Amino acid sequence: MKLIFGLGNPGDKYRSTKHNIGFITLDEIAFQMGLAFNKSQFQSVYAEGRMGSEKVFLIKPQTFMNLSGQSVRPWLDYYDLDEGSDMVVVHDDLDLAVGRVRLRDQGGHGGHNGLRSIIKETGSKKFNRIKIGIGRPKGKMSVVSHVLSKFPQEDHQAMMEAVTHSYKALQAWGEGMPFQEVMSKFN
Repeated sequence: MKLIFGLGNPGDKYRSTKHNIGFITLDEIAFQMGLAFNKSQFQSVYAEGRMGSEKVFLIKPQTFMNLSGQSVRPWLDYYDLDEGSDMVVVHDDLDLAVGRVRLRDQGGHGGHNGLRSIIKETGSKKFNRIKIGIGRPKGKMSVVSHVLSKFPQEDHQAMMEAVTHSYKALQAWGEGMPFQEVMSKFN
């Protein structure tokens, strides 16, 4: 069993914002797999399906970004899974240009409050992540305004290519490829 968490904020107000690239990615995966986010538990909505022979949950925490760990921890506890090997967190990254993707199997929060919450709740920095670039704010725009803004039209293609790339990496992992190998292949 594998858990794929996409980070974001619930509600129409945040639907297409840069901070919601984790939700956007999971929505695309669910669409490609013919799944729907029609179930809820542990302060999240989720879809379930199979990648190869592996049962996979696509999970969108509904706690708002800064409290994401409050949804992640109960999933791990209930299914007795290990954050280091049984889950991947998909999230936005300011330090990567739009369209860039970086996979990591551990690390700090880098100022990302969703990751900070997961690290706090799990007590570990060793969990798989897929970071999708949203770039830095331009001009005098604040970080908060930047992450809560929508992708401009000129960035849409690069953003969707990053989502597709992330889906392929997650599919390889979900079908049994060790995350270290997925990192080597997709970074």
